[in-house]
Amino acid sequence: MSALISRKIVERSAIVELNQPERGNALSVEMVRELRYALQEVFADQNVDTVAISGAGRNLCTGFDLAGLEDQSDGDILLRFVEIELLLSEIWHAPIRTAAFATGRTWGAGADIFAACDFRIAKSTATFRFPGAGFGIVLGTRRLCTRVGETTARRWIAANEEIGAGEARSAGLATDLTERESVESWITADLPKLTVQRATLNDIYRASRPDLRDQDLASLVRSAAAPGLRDRIVAYANSARRVGASGRRVAPDA
Repeated sequence: MSALISRKIVERSAIVELNQPERGNALSVEMVRELRYALQEVFADQNVDTVAISGAGRNLCTGFDLAGLEDQSDGDILLRFVEIELLLSEIWHAPIRTAAFATGRTWGAGADIFAACDFRIAKSTATFRFPGAGFGIVLGTRRLCTRVGETTARRWIAANEEIGAGEARSAGLATDLTERESVESWITADLPKLTVQRATLNDIYRASRPDLRDQDLASLVRSAAAPGLRDRIVAYANSARRVGASGRRVAPDA
């Protein structure tokens, strides 16, 4: 397993941890590909019925990694967003139960990962943000609407609001608040035992979740295909940094 991702098994649950805390576990090209590979291996393991995604350090995931953006073309960046959407779809349509353990900043694509999971566990210090609309990206919108409703999702996205753990729980983004110190302790103490066969669970998921992967991908590509994607993201990041210098909290990762 890559140093960017660590994995361990607890009972019948796999913990997949993003492991680049110095970057806020932001989603680089390599991080996304390693995470997709790790999840695909877990999904294929018949001895596992739950996968939990967590982050090393203070944050679950601060979003799209902006490092080196100036050297990437619009096409390079579009491909990166496509791979993130594929990751989110794979989590949403997973054949087993999925969980995310939110600590600190769970922003941008990190918040989309959180929203895609079945069990969405937040510590009181967790915050959430969906800033992609600030540079014209439509990513994860339908899934967020499924969790919190259209009105709340649109407000959060359009205003790039910072959502605290309590509001996230009240709105339905988080399923539970916890003060457990780790995802492992939450699994051991609080994860409900699976009472049906794994194959039956998969059938239930397929029956209850319309497969809209093509539509979700099309929405993303349409939003990202407008010329000047890199310039829009760079301008957003620079604006966030300028605001940050004034002392306000900002989200430089997307």
